[in-house]
Amino acid sequence: MDTQKKLAELLFPDITETPADMEAKFPERNLKEGARVTRLAPSPTGFLHFGNLFTGTVAYRTAKVTDGIFFVRVEDTDQKRKVEGAIEVMLDGLKAFDVVADEGVVGENEEKGNYGPYYQSQRKPIYHVFAKSLVEQDLAYPCFCSAEDLDEIRAAQENEPNKGYWGEYAKCRKLTLEEIENNIKEGKTWTLRLKSPGDLTKKCFFEDMIKGKIEMPENVQDVVLLKSDGIPTYHFAHAVDDHIMRTTHVIRGDEWMSSCPIHLQLFKCLGFKLPKFAHVSPIMKEENGNKRKLSKRKDPEAAVTFYVEQGYPKESVNEYIMTLMNSNFEDWRKTNKEAPLEAFPFNLKKMSVSGALFDMVKLNDISKNVISLMPAKKVYDYTAAWAKEYDKDFYELLTRDEEYSVNMLNIDREGPKPRKDIACFSEVKDYVSYFFNEIADLSIELPENITSDMAKEILDLYVEEYDASRDKDGWFAHIKEMCEKLGYTPNVKEYKKNPDAYKGHVGDVSTVIRLAVTGRKNTPDLYAIMQILGEEEVKSRLKKALA
Repeated sequence: MDTQKKLAELLFPDITETPADMEAKFPERNLKEGARVTRLAPSPTGFLHFGNLFTGTVAYRTAKVTDGIFFVRVEDTDQKRKVEGAIEVMLDGLKAFDVVADEGVVGENEEKGNYGPYYQSQRKPIYHVFAKSLVEQDLAYPCFCSAEDLDEIRAAQENEPNKGYWGEYAKCRKLTLEEIENNIKEGKTWTLRLKSPGDLTKKCFFEDMIKGKIEMPENVQDVVLLKSDGIPTYHFAHAVDDHIMRTTHVIRGDEWMSSCPIHLQLFKCLGFKLPKFAHVSPIMKEENGNKRKLSKRKDPEAAVTFYVEQGYPKESVNEYIMTLMNSNFEDWRKTNKEAPLEAFPFNLKKMSVSGALFDMVKLNDISKNVISLMPAKKVYDYTAAWAKEYDKDFYELLTRDEEYSVNMLNIDREGPKPRKDIACFSEVKDYVSYFFNEIADLSIELPENITSDMAKEILDLYVEEYDASRDKDGWFAHIKEMCEKLGYTPNVKEYKKNPDAYKGHVGDVSTVIRLAVTGRKNTPDLYAIMQILGEEEVKSRLKKALA
């Protein structure tokens, strides 16, 4: 047995399987040509950032547009950072916006698929198979350096442009088998390092699907592959996992760009086919004329839970995310108004190289449009579901009479130009509050051109003559008739021509009525509001306004 095989057996005596066994156990996926396999690989830290949802959506759409597979793999090798229940929070956050894995981790301690386990902490034997193989090929070695040893190396590199564990500074790289055996007998702990074949004078290249051709110096660092507890670093685990799980496209945040020379080298050393890389730029936010990353600390909208708690429908958030993902989406939507989001031909190469800019105003505009096109029953169901979770008092009012509430939400909804007042379901309560006496604010603030005496005169007449049986045309014709009795003109243009001849115009009369019935100057169709409230309630409010 040669030296490297002896060393591999010494370090990994319990590993009997080979890389060939792993290749057979996790074969190429049986998918149609061109189908892409993507993944989201979060850490269980208990917080789902909007950037995670964005990157997850990019990975999800990339797979779906090619009839491929999207899976979730949990990177939980750092047990110190693990937060109990974090996986459920993450999966629920993704599911709320239709990012649902085809395989992988689909629930707390629940997996599906043939390429698992999908928790990295449970894949230790797989990593050790490939680690042992690298040792056999003289591409990896044990390192016994203590923290103090590494501090000494750092101190010696004060004037060294290329700092780190490499070349002459790689103290354990040339240890003999005998020295290694003695260290192990003495109980010294070890990490496994890559014996980097990199050259400082050479470059590595790859084609990033978002950022284009990338050129970087080759890696020369003997990076750690396995920590002293046998758990892999991200670099090693990612290479093994993405190969064995047959990932075709690695889509991740561009903070990993600087690590690409290590990853390219690892794939080559391991004999793996290189996947396509797509590095997603962070979501940016403009502040005082400057751009910065969307911040977990500063921005409530950085948390995916924000959108759920505010009651943004998933349709709105997904539409907005697509505008951030591909700049041509908005033009596509204009010519495909009724098409499902899934029909959009999403393309990684059309993503922003520098990072999309988050815009709450734009999100609200998109959401108002999306909600305006929803049937009233759907708005009711969404609002009820939101209120049940976040505003139980309003839930009781809203669901007390479903037909009443649906009719209320249907005002000005089914016409060619539906109103766009609601951006999220947390806004519905205020929007419809005047329909419920328990929360209605019917205090009246008259326009400057209407005195309290003028308002009383209008309401005195209207409360006597109001008849809920009139149709809409008859209702408005009656208000015009009232104008002539009260000294107002039914013609706004006429008033503008000769304002001194009238107290006001028909708009002033209807505004006073609107204020008495709803407490607001601006509302949807007043006739429809009064029909839903009913004659008895309308007259009651008119009389209270007169009191």
